[in-house]
Amino acid sequence: MTKHVIQFFDTTLRDGEQTIGVNFTVDDKIEIAKRIADWGADVIEAGFPVASPADLAAVRRIGQEVTNANIVGLARCVKKDIDAVTEALGDAPNGQIHVFIATSPIHRDSKLHMTKDQVLDRINECVSYAKQAFENVEFSPEDATRTEWDFLARSVQVAIEAGATVINIPDTTGYTTPVGMANLFKYLQQNVADFDKVTFSAHCHNDLGMATANALAAIENGATRIEGTINGIGERAGNTALEQIVAIMNARQDHYSDYTSNVDMTKTYDLAQFISEKSGMGLPNNQPLTGSNVFAHESGIHQDGFLKNPSTYEILTPESVGRTRSTLPLGKLSGSHAVVNRLEQIGFRVKKEEVPVIFRHFQAIADQSRLVSNEQLRQMMNDISEMKVAN
Repeated sequence: MTKHVIQFFDTTLRDGEQTIGVNFTVDDKIEIAKRIADWGADVIEAGFPVASPADLAAVRRIGQEVTNANIVGLARCVKKDIDAVTEALGDAPNGQIHVFIATSPIHRDSKLHMTKDQVLDRINECVSYAKQAFENVEFSPEDATRTEWDFLARSVQVAIEAGATVINIPDTTGYTTPVGMANLFKYLQQNVADFDKVTFSAHCHNDLGMATANALAAIENGATRIEGTINGIGERAGNTALEQIVAIMNARQDHYSDYTSNVDMTKTYDLAQFISEKSGMGLPNNQPLTGSNVFAHESGIHQDGFLKNPSTYEILTPESVGRTRSTLPLGKLSGSHAVVNRLEQIGFRVKKEEVPVIFRHFQAIADQSRLVSNEQLRQMMNDISEMKVAN
């Protein structure tokens, strides 16, 4: 059975850089693009060329130097924006363009001051104009999930007829729910005549904490491309964390057996650490896949189960995302099994009858410490040994 290849569209360099306080240098952008391409992203949105000469120059360099992924420049449905992307990527080996205009009532009325017909005319005009320079044109109706569904379908159809090869459905404000996203894609399948002639994508923001779930709902209902960033960085609460989608597809093959990707998941941890360093945004300890707590177990019940079979509490191996190993930090919730295991790792041989005494001493130390170090364990064993000699 042929699997559906889900494309990954990375916008760390564009939407990710819109995170407050994040400012990548040109050299950073080149290195980030190379690493993301090496990770296996199919498309990299390198920037917004019209924003500044420096951004245009960076997008151009990425387009020339990174050839193992498609490189995209963003443009509003404005001819000068499209011209800037053409200047940056028109001669790039894998250059593409992404044009957008808002379609929701609040954006049409409050931001654009345009009627529905004016928006449709602008879509037709600008997608057609972009098509003159690029074979592959992506169109996004900004704030799609707050747009009237019938008008959204009309907007999408107009873009396809004007030459768009990719239609992206953005949940620009993180407003929708997984059920809402699923139903929207079902509606578009039924009401966009040329739905099957183009690639459909989803770009989800995380304002209500549902970006990953909404992206998966899109995949399950016709999307074959997901847009997002590494570590989920981006505007406000950020974007879909692409690495999480890859991991879910791998871990839940019972549900996603029909889907695959070009991503090398074993390179995820190093990439996440690199993006964290360059963005200045530390990874939370509980960040899925890459946080320091993810493959660590302190609870005694969990430690005991893990030591008997790691799969009791880990649905992915650390090696699958490029990490070295799981850890069993020792604290006041740890059990005797884990304490004995650590003691044996650092060179002590523990007899079964010694465990109750050792564990009582360990608990006394753990009650006064966040975590018990190997040095504390060594001192504990020396103290126990001296007590035996004294008695």
